Amino acid sequence: MSRAASSVTVIGLGPMGQAMVRSLRASGLELTVWNRSPEKAYAMKEFGAAHAETVAQALDAGEVIVVSLTDYDAMYDVLEQAVDHLPGKTIVNLSSDTPAETRAAARWVSARGGRFLAGGVLADGEGLGGTDSLVFYSGEREVFDSCAEVLRPLGRPEYLGVEVGLAQLYYQAVLAIFLSGLLAFEQALAMIDRSGEPIARFLPYAQQSMGDVTALYAAVAAMATDTGGWRDIGHLRMMTAGAGHVAETAAAVGVDTGLARAVQNHWLRALSESERTGVPVSTFQLLRGWS
Repeated sequence: MSRAASSVTVIGLGPMGQAMVRSLRASGLELTVWNRSPEKAYAMKEFGAAHAETVAQALDAGEVIVVSLTDYDAMYDVLEQAVDHLPGKTIVNLSSDTPAETRAAARWVSARGGRFLAGGVLADGEGLGGTDSLVFYSGEREVFDSCAEVLRPLGRPEYLGVEVGLAQLYYQAVLAIFLSGLLAFEQALAMIDRSGEPIARFLPYAQQSMGDVTALYAAVAAMATDTGGWRDIGHLRMMTAGAGHVAETAAAVGVDTGLARAVQNHWLRALSESERTGVPVSTFQLLRGWS
């Protein structure tokens, strides 16, 4: 069993990186910070974090190096400044990128003597470390075990497996739900606002309609697994008509219909393929890749 890590450096002090520093320091952990623009690093002294002047100093100060940058390319830009200080270090990259980029980064770090753990943080800066904060991790189990406890203040650690791309796969899949849902909600607000109705009046109805979707998600996931999605012609016709009505209502009040038409198009395609083949084709099958 590997020895648990005891010192941490945080590289990257955007909103999420700063939240990580606050959470880690609140747990009593000693840590060092580095940022491309040093004024952000100086500001972290308020929370008791030490400031490294160079990337080399930042790497030397911590056994675990938490990276919170825009993407994985930014990690290379930073770490290439001090690659000779990487041997023996554990790089925990909590930036967002693709599974393929994650695998490439793991090979890059390993080739330079470091160990690599990928992560995906399911929380915003305000919620980081809270009861609902969850962090996906993937990579070698020994690497995860060696630093899981020092990273626990960021959120409940969820180890997904040795395949290093899994953390980003799961993170990006959850983000797909969030980003699409957020735009859909803004579409609804725009329709209300352009129609002259107060958003505040609409909000409680929107919240009620969202409700608890856990049962719905479970049912849709079961259909995707068991039958390839919701494959019913009557359902497809109803959803196609409904999506069209949303787009038409948005257009009538002058709201951009790009999102609404894209949604409508998926239902139209599923209905068209179903009628062409004589077999119900679900929107899930189309998204997965129907041929």
